[in-house]
Amino acid sequence: MKYLIYLSLTFSCIVVSAQEKSFQWQQVAPGVWKALAGIPEKVSPLSIAGIEPNRAALSKLGEPSFPANLQQSVNEIFDAKTLLRFPLEREEQLFGLGLNFKSVQQRGTIKELQVDHYGGKDDGRTHAPVALYISDKGYGVLINAARRIKVYAGIAVRKDSKNPPDEMNRNTQSNWDPQPYSDAVEIVVPAPGTEVYVFAGSNALEVVQRYNLFCGGGVLPPKWGLGFTQRTPTLFSGKQVMKEVDAFEQRGYPLSFIGLEPGWQTYSYPNNFVWDSTRFPQPQKFVRGLLDRNIRVNLWINPYVSSHSPIYKDVLPYTGTHTVWAGVVPDLTLPPVQDLYKKLFSQQHLGIGVSGYKVDETDGFDVWLWPDGAKFPSGLSGEQMRQIYGLQFQKMSDQWFREKNQRTYGLTRASNAGAPSLPYVIYNDYYNHRDFITALCNSSFIGVLWTPEARSSKTSEEWLRRMQSVCFSPMAMLNAWADGTKPWTFADVADEVKSVMLLRMQLLPYLYNAFAQYHFEGKPPVRAMNLEEGFFFNAKEERGNLNSSDNPYETAIKQDIKDQYMLGDYLLVAPMFAGEKTRKVVLPKGNWYDFYTGRLAGNGAIIEIEPGLQNIPLFVKEGAIIPMIPPVLHTPGKDEILPLTVRHYGHTENSIQLYDDDGETFDYEKGAYARALLSVKKDKEGKLKGSAKLPESKAFHYNKITWEFMTK
Repeated sequence: MKYLIYLSLTFSCIVVSAQEKSFQWQQVAPGVWKALAGIPEKVSPLSIAGIEPNRAALSKLGEPSFPANLQQSVNEIFDAKTLLRFPLEREEQLFGLGLNFKSVQQRGTIKELQVDHYGGKDDGRTHAPVALYISDKGYGVLINAARRIKVYAGIAVRKDSKNPPDEMNRNTQSNWDPQPYSDAVEIVVPAPGTEVYVFAGSNALEVVQRYNLFCGGGVLPPKWGLGFTQRTPTLFSGKQVMKEVDAFEQRGYPLSFIGLEPGWQTYSYPNNFVWDSTRFPQPQKFVRGLLDRNIRVNLWINPYVSSHSPIYKDVLPYTGTHTVWAGVVPDLTLPPVQDLYKKLFSQQHLGIGVSGYKVDETDGFDVWLWPDGAKFPSGLSGEQMRQIYGLQFQKMSDQWFREKNQRTYGLTRASNAGAPSLPYVIYNDYYNHRDFITALCNSSFIGVLWTPEARSSKTSEEWLRRMQSVCFSPMAMLNAWADGTKPWTFADVADEVKSVMLLRMQLLPYLYNAFAQYHFEGKPPVRAMNLEEGFFFNAKEERGNLNSSDNPYETAIKQDIKDQYMLGDYLLVAPMFAGEKTRKVVLPKGNWYDFYTGRLAGNGAIIEIEPGLQNIPLFVKEGAIIPMIPPVLHTPGKDEILPLTVRHYGHTENSIQLYDDDGETFDYEKGAYARALLSVKKDKEGKLKGSAKLPESKAFHYNKITWEFMTK
């Protein structure tokens, strides 16, 4: 009998401990709140990223109140997991939840967020599984845990719901829905606890800004990072690289940095991180020679250490239980490991002028990385380490360059929450042009950058369309590691490719200003249309036919705009894809103009265009001021002064602050930057006139302003 009573009491305790609890929200910054569920683990994405909120910039966004519809959020610990539930309104739309490639709107989806190579499905396995969702109601929710987080975004239906779905009879109701209405986001964190953050704003863009600023503000790349980059074939030698650089120069194609693939090392997969003396007998002379031509060098690596590496013996005690490609996996969270990498990389790379890294293979399908059961000396599990490994390398290498007062801009295959200020752009081995543009849109919700790099194409039309998209992204890159493709490989579109590459260079002041906004204001330089004021498109549902051969319960598909995006405040980019002659473009409210002609394109309308092959369709907002430089083959040097042509579109007065600094160092963080006031106003006769108030500062590198009024 005592035994039975004991069981009863134990069961009673379990029931009580598993009861749902309300969150205790604590404001930690203007418009930002934090709460704990259970006992959070010490290592999380935000702790690895080492974020330092920009509180002054957050204050400028105002002091919104806590989102009322989140007051009913609850959490509990059950089955050794942390369960979270956040309410949803009926027409609420959700965005974010990782770097997705198929859809922009995420309500009605299920994701298991894990760092992984993208496998063709928006199931949560992706290069940046940031557990942040943004609501069109003006708030965002971030789950800060280094775990494989499962999210039911408006899918789960509780029997005690205050807004239950209607019970329907499929036998008699033709509108029977296989996916009943859900009024909540439910999240499962396989850990004893987690931190939860809420970001508030007057609209979705302001919420994204607040998240980016809480993470320190977006990265401001060096100017050379916004030029064009070519990655050379895997086993190219120094002489072959120089020959390629000469070809760019002779043919008149711009080039700002060169990427060297695995063959620059003596040993790769795993790596020794040491220059191969047969292909690069004098690496310092090679790197310096390119720097003298205003071209930087970026090195491919993955972090796994070969027995042939100088640091192998010293790093071995600090490695995990499993290997990758027979290389040991250092625990990058440990200071001794960080010191070993810093010493070797500083000696071999940074010390001779290398400007950045392409960090490969930190995402991996399961067959190429360690299993969840792997253990690391810091006490982290394989699951935890996978979520933060790429992020940790970003943070570590960024610090090396910061200590040299030298900005870097590189590539990564894995990232996570807390990444906005880190100087890396995500890429992958997937190669779907349309999906690449969708990823560009989605990157704007989660504080990461993405490049739709070009590698190869089946036709000249496809090549041109891919190159056009590349030139309107955070990193304009041709990745020729496998087949040596050149911008001019398809001769019949070589001139058109050169034209868009040079246009990229002309737009450098505009692009750099957009990234300055990212840093100081938190505005993503590339952003989805859902973040644009006046964007009127509402999600529609198209139901698939119920059938027995495919999916008898095929759910509704939410349409969204995923093939156009904003670049900065004024440019709307509408890429074309191979085989397309026409396409539809959704123009937000207000007048929009053709970039090339200045003619009115529409106002709050869906237009159909037939642009031809030569140009990527670009549309410009009413009153836009677009600063441009002459077409150049290399990004301007630190002390170079260039004339500025400023375009104006439409009939409206406007002004902008044009940001500039030295483009290379971190001196801007100490105030060494300048802004010019570019204004357009009407004179007494009502004619638009442009004026420029240029700062008297060495940090400003433009003069001789010429105004072009594009709309006649």
